[in-house]
Amino acid sequence: MSSTSSAPPWDVHRLPRAEGSVFLVTGGNAGIGYFIAEQLAATGATVVLGSRDPARAEAALASIRSRVPDARVRAVRLDLADLSSLGTVAQSLEVSALDAVVHNAGVALDDPPRRETGDGHELMFGTNHLGHFALTGRLMPLLAAAPAARVVTVGSFAAKSERLDLDDLQSRRDYLPKRAYGRSKLAQMHFGLELDRRLRALGSPVASLVVHPGGALDSLTPPRPPVHARSLGTKLRAAPAALLLQGKHAGAWPAVRAVLDPGTHGGQLWGPRHFGLRGTPRQEAVWSHLADSGVAARLWDTSRALTDVDPGDL
Repeated sequence: MSSTSSAPPWDVHRLPRAEGSVFLVTGGNAGIGYFIAEQLAATGATVVLGSRDPARAEAALASIRSRVPDARVRAVRLDLADLSSLGTVAQSLEVSALDAVVHNAGVALDDPPRRETGDGHELMFGTNHLGHFALTGRLMPLLAAAPAARVVTVGSFAAKSERLDLDDLQSRRDYLPKRAYGRSKLAQMHFGLELDRRLRALGSPVASLVVHPGGALDSLTPPRPPVHARSLGTKLRAAPAALLLQGKHAGAWPAVRAVLDPGTHGGQLWGPRHFGLRGTPRQEAVWSHLADSGVAARLWDTSRALTDVDPGDL
């Protein structure tokens, strides 16, 4: 595929073919990750679901196969909260090159108490950010082996109102679950942009993009039993919210475009068209606080020290 002025407008319902490509979607067994995987599978690509729960992964695979004829989908075990386990992920993919990884998996806690991973990191920061940071480093040889691979990091609109406390990234001093979640997603987004800066400086063919799904609700999401079920009552009660928000199938669109569209480029931010909350994907201006490369560089150094991995070390 090549980007030209005559290229047709992007259509979320008519995706380009991608036979021969291999895509890994972390957390592809549920939520937005499931719909990213389902939509990518419809292009003819091989899609690998990274999941820490084999039973849920099998249910997701069965659902995709029931909706996408001849889908090339499989799963690998992936636990982002266990940094020591990530060293074997690249080998478990059993491929010589990886065309894209979508960093989608995440943990969101609503209530105290503060929890930690087995490595001693605050659970959301350790899973959502550090896990993906380390995973990228483990996958980089496979990504670099592809002609023009992409790292797509799924952030959150919740990160727009947050700022990182670089002296308390683990939320040890003042833990508020919703704030810690927003900051963990902000850290992910900083990482995605900083990764692209470092890849460009090295002349790497790998590009890193950041996306967010806007306001994506379960109640506005089409059913995919047993992965996702929605009653008629839930659908009717959610109808007014559809004026401003959308379902998780639509929340997947920015990530899918970032993977497939040759007109997208590293260092970009993509989200929903209408108020950043709903609609088809479009490029957004990078949020002002995300553009702070000094913060991103300090976060990178800390993350490298905490994981003993450097994704930019090619």
